[in-house]
Amino acid sequence: MTPQSPLHLKPKRAFFLRRGPMENVATGLIGLGFVMLFQPFLLIFYTWSLVTLLIGTVLFIIVSKFPE
Repeated sequence: MTPQSPLHLKPKRAFFLRRGPMENVATGLIGLGFVMLFQPFLLIFYTWSLVTLLIGTVLFIIVSKFPE
C-alpha cells in the first residue's frame, strides 16, 4: 500500500478569498454604480455612484488575481 499524497486535495478557502464569488460581487457593485448614475430621482444615489463604480472596479482588479 502506498500512502496517498495530499497534493490532490484542494484547500478550502473562505468565501471572500475565492475568485468566482467575489468577481460576481464586484460585477454587481459596478452594475449598481451604473444604475445609481443614471437614475433621475435621488441626488444622494447620483453623488455616491462614482465611489461605487470605483470600489467595484478596484475590487474586480484585485479579485482577478485570486486563485480559482
